[in-house]
Amino acid sequence: MVTRISAQQAATGAAKKAAKNVRKVVSGTLGLSGERMTKVDTAWLRMDSESNLMMIVGVWILRPGITIGALRERIEGSLLKYSRFTQKVVEDAAGATWVRDTAFDMEEAVIVEKLKRKARQSDQDALQERVGELAMKPLDPKHPLWQFHLVENYNGPGGKGSAIIMRIHHCIADGIALISVMNSMVDGGPPPPERRAKKKIEGAEDWIADTLLKPFTQLTVKALGAAGEGAASALHMLSDPKAGMAGSMDMAKVGYQLMSDLAAMALMPDDSKTRLKGKPGRTKRVAWCQPIPLNEVKAVGKALNASINDVLLSCVAGAIGEYLKSKGDDPTGQEIRAMVPVNLRPMEQAYKLGNRFGLAPLVLPIGVDNPIERVYEVRRRMSHLKGSFQPLVAFSLLAVAGLLIKPAQDAMLGLFNKKTTAVMTNVPGPKEKLKFCGSTIEENMFWVPQTGDVGVGVSILSYGGGVQFGLITDSTLCPDPQNIIDEFEPEFAKLAIVSLMMPWEG
Repeated sequence: MVTRISAQQAATGAAKKAAKNVRKVVSGTLGLSGERMTKVDTAWLRMDSESNLMMIVGVWILRPGITIGALRERIEGSLLKYSRFTQKVVEDAAGATWVRDTAFDMEEAVIVEKLKRKARQSDQDALQERVGELAMKPLDPKHPLWQFHLVENYNGPGGKGSAIIMRIHHCIADGIALISVMNSMVDGGPPPPERRAKKKIEGAEDWIADTLLKPFTQLTVKALGAAGEGAASALHMLSDPKAGMAGSMDMAKVGYQLMSDLAAMALMPDDSKTRLKGKPGRTKRVAWCQPIPLNEVKAVGKALNASINDVLLSCVAGAIGEYLKSKGDDPTGQEIRAMVPVNLRPMEQAYKLGNRFGLAPLVLPIGVDNPIERVYEVRRRMSHLKGSFQPLVAFSLLAVAGLLIKPAQDAMLGLFNKKTTAVMTNVPGPKEKLKFCGSTIEENMFWVPQTGDVGVGVSILSYGGGVQFGLITDSTLCPDPQNIIDEFEPEFAKLAIVSLMMPWEG
């Protein structure tokens, strides 16, 4: 008996065989074993440029100081429990794979730094200079993409201690996930949770469901709760086909909002042409202020009927405006756009690492002189962002960018570069100061990378009862970020003085 195969069946069989071969390459069965990198993380991996490396850079100031031996021992017992920190990245035509680094060397991953101080230069100035240098020093692609640098004898403000400079590539995790990692490193911190084996993504349709659909469903229902019950419940409908016609109006609202936000991102006007916007060079500068008491920030917010974020962002806008004035520029009527990361995952899943965040464009009114008027303008703009799906749209764009070759990816992400002056993070940290290897972490700062031609990174972090404002800037666009930092506290003082003169009834 002869079995006849139709041309259609033959074509189908050939297609399935080709797809199977592609899956073999993707899953690493053709000589490479490991965990496949998600498309979003691949996008971050490929985003390195001569002007901006995609590293999250952090600094801990410890008192009293610690030794390199203690640091390596702590990292081995905590950080390395996360398999990602023992894996290197192997790229191929289809993307990248996490592969265990059999040649991992702790002495290369955790090293001692000796600050080179210039004449009349303080330890803090020398540390800031070194952090700027390390922000532009690429990590070794032959090994896991992270490195810790210990300054054993650091005499910054407050006395003798140590400083730890942490550099971690963004493809490993976003800032929220890394905070979870760092919490497992401190004294008494929770151990890293056990990870279940990740389900293999077999085809394009599975990848789309895993990478694009989930962020619009379960992962973001909680994250968007602040947008109101209507948005969250409507979003939940995307994962519930049984919702039926009863939810058609809510679905229509979601669809309209998504289309509106997509159009808003595509049609964003170019940013104001200040001296902070332009073609960056290849060197960085870093600066930060001493902590401002958080209870004072809360008191000002209460007096003005504004949130802590409104107050702090207003101070950032005021500090930048004053800096431009000091350079002879007139910021009147100008505003700059900052891309703000928005978490898109439940906090209890932060330990899973990877990148699960979107970006929301926040326009800072740097040209508003009156500090009270500026607070209310920031509050109005922050309220407008609530309920927006722009972070989800941005996350999806990153996922799609991860599928593209680098030139196409760069062209696609150029949408953000021309329309953005800064990347800004505002992260609430622990209320009490933490211990590490028996020492107190007195100061805790970190900066996320800037992409493309963006040359300014702003960091606001509350920790241990204080709030710190930090900057990382391209030295061509802003060679003196400390001058902006120095305006932050006076801007807050203006608000505090006005607040004391306002009635507190009600």
